[in-house]
Amino acid sequence: MTAGRRVLRGEFVQLRPLVVADAAVTLGWRQADRARFLNAGARTVEEQAGWIAARPESDHDFVIELTDGRPVGMVSLTAVDPVNRRAEPGRFLIGEETAVQGVPAAVEAMRLLYGLAFDELDLVRVCGIVAAENTRMVKWQKFLGMREEGRLRDHLFLGGRFQDAVCLGLLVADYRTTTLPRMNALIAAARSR
Repeated sequence: MTAGRRVLRGEFVQLRPLVVADAAVTLGWRQADRARFLNAGARTVEEQAGWIAARPESDHDFVIELTDGRPVGMVSLTAVDPVNRRAEPGRFLIGEETAVQGVPAAVEAMRLLYGLAFDELDLVRVCGIVAAENTRMVKWQKFLGMREEGRLRDHLFLGGRFQDAVCLGLLVADYRTTTLPRMNALIAAARSR
């Protein structure tokens, strides 16, 4: 069983592999306003199910669940390149905001995903793009240790118009010295509430 096909367990959330049966819930999340910065996807449950069924084995697509099994979001690690030891985190979306209030679901989900990338797959880099107008995500990723490495002008067509994409990258050394301690501190703060 590959790392992407098993459950990654944390204290507050777990990442379980995305399956075709998740088509309806993930489509609902993707069609909500919160997902406006994700690329256009399926328009029907059938299209979403087809997309899920066609995911390559090399991708690690997960549903974020609370420890009681309630699905609250999704996240992926794609374009895994074992030769150059890099991959792209993405499709990160908390779809059930009210269910995660007071729970460090977002940060623990990212910690589990980065643990997969850096500790299990032995990658040295994760990198990707974020819509420039998704300032909340850019700010959060930078706080967690990602660095802005560039900008692609008019790279994404979202909401009926083009916008820039911010290129962000995280090296394993920065993950260990900056990202992981910050994530652990946020999770510890939530634990002490």
